[in-house]
Amino acid sequence: MVLNAFCTCLRIWLDSLIDFMFGLFWEGQRRPIPDLDIRHHVLTESAVALAAKIRNKELKSVDLVAACIERIQIVNPIVNAVTDERFEAALNDAREVDALIAEGQSKDYFDKRPFLGVPFTVKECAAVKGMLCTLGLVSRRHIRANEDSESVRLLRLAGAIPVAVSNIPEALIWQETRNNIYGQTNNPHHTGRTTGGSSGGEGALCSAIASPITLCSDIGGSTRMPAFYCGLYALNPTAGYTNVRGLALRTGEEPTMAAVSFVSKHCEDLAPLTKIVAGNMAGQLGFDRTVDLKNINVYYVEMTQDPHVSPISQELRQAMRKAMEKLSEVNSSSPTQYYHEGYNHMFTLWKYGMSKEPEKFRRLVKGFKGEANGFIELAKKLVGQSEHTLAAILKMLDDHILPLPDEKWAESLIDQMKTDLVSTLGTDGVLLFPSASHVAPHHYSLLLRPFQASHWGIFNVLKLPVAQVPLGLNKDGLPLGIQVVAAPLQESLCLAVADYLGKQLGGYIPPCKIQHS
Repeated sequence: MVLNAFCTCLRIWLDSLIDFMFGLFWEGQRRPIPDLDIRHHVLTESAVALAAKIRNKELKSVDLVAACIERIQIVNPIVNAVTDERFEAALNDAREVDALIAEGQSKDYFDKRPFLGVPFTVKECAAVKGMLCTLGLVSRRHIRANEDSESVRLLRLAGAIPVAVSNIPEALIWQETRNNIYGQTNNPHHTGRTTGGSSGGEGALCSAIASPITLCSDIGGSTRMPAFYCGLYALNPTAGYTNVRGLALRTGEEPTMAAVSFVSKHCEDLAPLTKIVAGNMAGQLGFDRTVDLKNINVYYVEMTQDPHVSPISQELRQAMRKAMEKLSEVNSSSPTQYYHEGYNHMFTLWKYGMSKEPEKFRRLVKGFKGEANGFIELAKKLVGQSEHTLAAILKMLDDHILPLPDEKWAESLIDQMKTDLVSTLGTDGVLLFPSASHVAPHHYSLLLRPFQASHWGIFNVLKLPVAQVPLGLNKDGLPLGIQVVAAPLQESLCLAVADYLGKQLGGYIPPCKIQHS
């Protein structure tokens, strides 16, 4: 007990030192995001509301797409999120939508196209036909997609219009969105801090009010991390119910803990958008269920004991307590503390889960043409000859040096964790869980804290639905947040709680001023 307390205090001191040292440089690099012009005010509305206005002839698709493009052009020099665009083609698509609506269409036509005329952006690893699909790899810097990924195809069928693709970490697996082709993406709330990864470009565009629909994916917090750091809502649905074909070169046929997902300024967008990318399996996710918050059971984990990750900061623990207090105001029972031994091994279990995924990192960074050697790449990096980022090289070294856990132990613990949690939650329970140890860290500081994504990744391993909830900003203007977890196919519970907590505790707050007439 004494040793644990000492280690915790030491870790907190080291975290404070890291934040101080990196802050000496990055606090001076903070640049404001331009205020939202009245001409672009429409971009503050939800995708659902925008689609309704286009259908009802209250808004032209071409005007919305133009506003989206103009806002991207204003904020991108600061956040550095867009890697390729199809602005002119998107405007032409929008004109075609407006012409079709002017002719008059049936209700059935609109029902099949619920996001008709609404622009969207895509993380660059999800293929968009004709657009760059580099995966952040120098060796792929000129590669363009031959066809749409399944999620992009389904969004197009729903009437949405692709406008641009956005930045990702090299080969996706890192907590910062940076690569050696496009550089680093900056957090709109503080440009000296990370957006997270791997959907960091989408997080930046959405938070900066530049994209109404932002297509992401999540295998270890890749959607929820940018949502947390950028102050947005997100839903990572039950694994296996969204098609990942065309995502990071996947065929979509292999079992995976990855899922297609979205970040948004508005919780109301997440269910209808997830339905689109779930395709024929959308009905199984139970989005049409009505949830009464008075009748749900609330559980919480305030702190975890995984030695790989830092202790939860005081301000995020306080955010957890406020969330519990707000739920207690409408709930018939008090939140119940929950824990399982598995949360002491979050990173180890996620690393094991990744070993079962179809793409192996050291092969992926070489475009499946051989296998990268982390020791060789580190030596090359030291003399300026490696084409890989330091983060990617550290990941290679992790694969070389840190052994995988015993398979029997890992499988048994994962099964125990999931069985116990699902049994506890049932069909009317949610688990409040920390999003991370700290708010958005300074650029590069996560190289000294490489396992901080574990609070997100553990639920990918368990293949459970999770909502990321923005809870306003701290005193430094950085987003606070929390995760809401439910049993498989109980997405409606996650979203009902997320919507309530966001509205009660601040939700999404813009990183800039919004001009009004």
